[in-house]
Amino acid sequence: MKQNTTKNLTLFAITWPISIEILLHMLMGNADTLMLSQYSDNAVAAVGVSNQILSVVIVMFGFVAQGAAVLIAQNIGAEKPKTAGKIALNALSMNLIFSLLLSVTLFLWAKPILTMMDLPQELMGEGLAYIQIVGGLIFVQALIMTTGAILRSYGHTKDTMMVTIGMNILNVIGNYFVIFGPFGFPILGVEGVAYSTAISRFIGFIALVILLVKRTEGELQFRNLFRYEKSHVKSLLQIGIPSAGEQLSYNASQMVITYFVAQLGTVAITTKVYTQNIMMFIFLFSIAIGQGTQILIGHMIGAGKIEDAYERALKSLKLSIFISLTTAGIVYLVAKPFLGIFTDNGSIIEAGTVLLLMTIALEPGRAFNLVMISSLRAAGDVKFPVYIGIIVMWGVSVTFAWFFGIFLGLGLIGIWIGFIADEWLRGLLMLRRWKQRSWVRMSFVSNEKEA
Repeated sequence: MKQNTTKNLTLFAITWPISIEILLHMLMGNADTLMLSQYSDNAVAAVGVSNQILSVVIVMFGFVAQGAAVLIAQNIGAEKPKTAGKIALNALSMNLIFSLLLSVTLFLWAKPILTMMDLPQELMGEGLAYIQIVGGLIFVQALIMTTGAILRSYGHTKDTMMVTIGMNILNVIGNYFVIFGPFGFPILGVEGVAYSTAISRFIGFIALVILLVKRTEGELQFRNLFRYEKSHVKSLLQIGIPSAGEQLSYNASQMVITYFVAQLGTVAITTKVYTQNIMMFIFLFSIAIGQGTQILIGHMIGAGKIEDAYERALKSLKLSIFISLTTAGIVYLVAKPFLGIFTDNGSIIEAGTVLLLMTIALEPGRAFNLVMISSLRAAGDVKFPVYIGIIVMWGVSVTFAWFFGIFLGLGLIGIWIGFIADEWLRGLLMLRRWKQRSWVRMSFVSNEKEA
């Protein structure tokens, strides 16, 4: 990848393709939910709980992609393309091996895991089929994440966006055939949706590999795919494990909270799934801004532009808060018709509308986390967010969710109180850390020029 492709990058130029890509990733999940809602609410609940489990697994192999994204960006900023290329290859092969192990584990242990989540027995059959198929092939998603992270770190965010568009089209077409059975095609329900998801991801991965080969222009020596350099592996783990630890802690806490919700019954599970699917459209811009900011700050840190990096994070934060607050308000105003797209159950619509009102208070706090954690990670400060995350997620989010939601009997409203307190407290602590500038001395790139 030539260096001129990484020059003069702006937040807008990087972020708009990421925004569309994230939107389409969410649409892929929502396509499953929306189309399955025409099949049965039970199918939606089964897939929703299964995806909660799969999201934790994705984070477990996401640590390599996170480490690669930071290291590649910093080395590009420092004008060290050869080192960046070697890191990319190490990341790809490491994630292939690790994710294959996780895929086998999910396939063999699907039922005990769902039982541990206290999934209602009437949902077990569909949940088991979905998690064995999608989870058994989850290694493909690991490779998609890693390849996509490499392309984005070089500034090629449009490539990953276009591939995601293709995956979504294939997924929707596949869902249509297996749910509605046109032209005499067998109606396969949840099992068919799982196959549709897995196949579209595999085709998407092939497309990303082709683009990666094209963009590298011979710089990545794929024959060295499994030749590891100790220093690169060490750096990948130093960044990736703490980075993934923060997200893993979040998803694990969400699994515990989903366990609480499961005790409230199938209607509560379904309401949570529908509401959180809608909420994704609110915070996708914060995710995109966070990812775009991470790329830019990584380049700036590698180039030694400390003040530019500091100001970039704060500007991104202000933009993210404004967009998330505005979007949350608009979504609440159309909450009932929005929820009505998924279900005609009046109880679900009423409860979901209240939760979306509370989301107006929640999303600005989430914006703090998404932008500031990405900024700290890009600068090399990866441990602090994990320590704070573990303490606050479990000490506030999970504890409050149980206390207000279960103990006081407030149900989903109590759960959302826990979410709000968690996001705001963590976010403000991350902002304080950034302003302290401890990250200035944490770069993973030396000042020596590459030979």
